[in-house]
Amino acid sequence: MGAATDSTQRIILGLKEIILYVSDMEAQVAFYRDKLGLRVLHPSGLDSYRDEYWVVFDTGQCRLALHGGGERDFGADAPKIVFAVADFDVALARLIAAEINMGPERSPAPGVRVSDGKDVEGNVFSIESDVP
Repeated sequence: MGAATDSTQRIILGLKEIILYVSDMEAQVAFYRDKLGLRVLHPSGLDSYRDEYWVVFDTGQCRLALHGGGERDFGADAPKIVFAVADFDVALARLIAAEINMGPERSPAPGVRVSDGKDVEGNVFSIESDVP
């Protein structure tokens, strides 16, 4: 394929987060916080993260989100790349017009709009927009 057009390049604002599926949230938080020195953004200040299903770390421009609460299924639970978009409806329409098979819109948290797609090798990615 040729180079992306100017309008296609503006669909993606930047890499927002990488979601890593984990089975032992307490151990994983201890690793990323205590061993690597990442700061917990949400939820912060807890004595235990054992019962948490979503923990977000500050890694600079991109966030690392740990998603817990299930048995690990390698392949299905591979890390997921999440791209930020400014206008969810416009971005979704442009990606569909570019013949990218995008899944239905979902809202995993209040004010968050997400749609999943796959690249040419089947790797899952998401576009995400926070509703103002």
